[in-house]
Amino acid sequence: MHGLMMNYPLTLAQILAHAHRIHGDKQVHTLLPDGRVHRYSYAVLYGRVKRLANVLTGFGIRPGDRVATYAANTYQHLELYYAIPCIGAVLHPLNVRLAPTQLAEIVREAEDRLIFVDGAFAAQFAALQQHIDCPHTVIFNGASKMPVGAPLTRYEALISQADDTYAWEIQDENWAMGLCYTSGTSGEPRGVLYTHRSMFLHTLAVNQADAFGLTEADVVLPLVPMYHAMGWGLPYACMFVGADIVLPGAKPARERLVPPLCGGDNPLANLIAETGVTVAAGVPTVWAQAYPELRKRAQDISSLRQLIVGGEAMPPTLIEAYEKELGVEVRHAWGMTEMSPTGTLSTLRRAHQQLSDTEKWKVKAMQGRPVPGVEIRLATESGAELPWDGNTMGEVQVRSHWTARRYYKIEPTAEHFTTDGWLRTGDIATINAEGYMQIVDRAKTLIRSGGESISSVALEAALMKHPQVVEAAVIGVPDEKWGERPLAIIVLTQQADEGTPAALKQHLASEFPKFWIPDRFVFVDEIPKTSVGKSDKRAILAFL
Repeated sequence: MHGLMMNYPLTLAQILAHAHRIHGDKQVHTLLPDGRVHRYSYAVLYGRVKRLANVLTGFGIRPGDRVATYAANTYQHLELYYAIPCIGAVLHPLNVRLAPTQLAEIVREAEDRLIFVDGAFAAQFAALQQHIDCPHTVIFNGASKMPVGAPLTRYEALISQADDTYAWEIQDENWAMGLCYTSGTSGEPRGVLYTHRSMFLHTLAVNQADAFGLTEADVVLPLVPMYHAMGWGLPYACMFVGADIVLPGAKPARERLVPPLCGGDNPLANLIAETGVTVAAGVPTVWAQAYPELRKRAQDISSLRQLIVGGEAMPPTLIEAYEKELGVEVRHAWGMTEMSPTGTLSTLRRAHQQLSDTEKWKVKAMQGRPVPGVEIRLATESGAELPWDGNTMGEVQVRSHWTARRYYKIEPTAEHFTTDGWLRTGDIATINAEGYMQIVDRAKTLIRSGGESISSVALEAALMKHPQVVEAAVIGVPDEKWGERPLAIIVLTQQADEGTPAALKQHLASEFPKFWIPDRFVFVDEIPKTSVGKSDKRAILAFL
């Protein structure tokens, strides 16, 4: 027997409409390149999104078309986060940190029909534009002269001329709303195609009290870029609950947020103080760099109550520093682009209140328990399920209402998905009896540096193309600033000289972004091998 409840589609248009009707007076703050803060209300944003919807249809964008963004966290990017999916098109945020050749492959596979470019990245986009064939480009926050080859259309000119009436027609909750690419352990980009339903349910999930726990009273600063797994879903979570949003803007303003902290004025502290930020989200590297100055400005940033931290593990000592010295709660999260991206959060249970502070911080340093709606399990290579005893290690496998069941334009394989429909994360972890997960090894050979993913396989393949390289292995080594950095172990055809590292760096620079390039090159006569002839990276680490 079916129930008698209303059943209408879960779409992002509902989030936008709710934010407009119920929270129209709430504010969106954006740090501009000149250091000023731009502000407007949700109500103003709503009108601009409707104008933007008409702009998109004027370009001939139709349901299912992919529309890319090449931008930082700004109010214009937030408008695009709603207008593109709400007309039925697919939002495709491009990672501005990737090399042009990498992005070109992604743009070609996605078949983007229109790209919105932040003027702060115009020079970078010019390099990308040489490798792609996209019919239209729209620029915002641009200077009078831009180093971009193709004709450009100005964003604000289009908005000002567009009609502000638009009826949202999206009715299919399973229709695609966003496309994000991730580099897997093979080094090849894989697209994750989100639906309106999946993102709506992800929004409900992360707004639970034991997840992000956002409320209307919050002022949220997403330092995580909006091109990283849909900005961790914060553009939707914030507006649904009516929290003010503080966007760190584009370069150079964003780059100045966390400068080398050697004293003096600190823009991050200034932004928190000026806007009254209560919750901020970013990778541990940001918070490690910012801590000394934030501690000096503790009185000015007293509004800050919580950090949402993900991308890589946050050291217990840093969690302790924020909680003990600044009174800021740290919520340690884990997830993947394939998971929209939230999977687990580490918050304390009532039973933990009897623990010492040191023991509490150890719990908080774990990746935590599944968000309601997410199921996790540990499995062996053969697929046998393992116990949650806090000691047994196995591969983490997940499923949820907002987890991918396959990749864009790629048929599912046993490497990524199990026969019974679970996503194979490749992460090795333990799970204790309370359900707290602890990652004990990286996802195969993936290196996490400052919250960014670096594929050792891709670097190794590129190094092997150099005529002087016989063998190459790349591993992640601990780094106090970035969490991990790549280190290359090389067997050469001839003895290395002083110029060899520089030559290899230059060789890699043509294919990868700067942060991918190894800081060190170690030259050896032979690379240790496993029993099946693969590079034994555990042995390499032990040797180093």
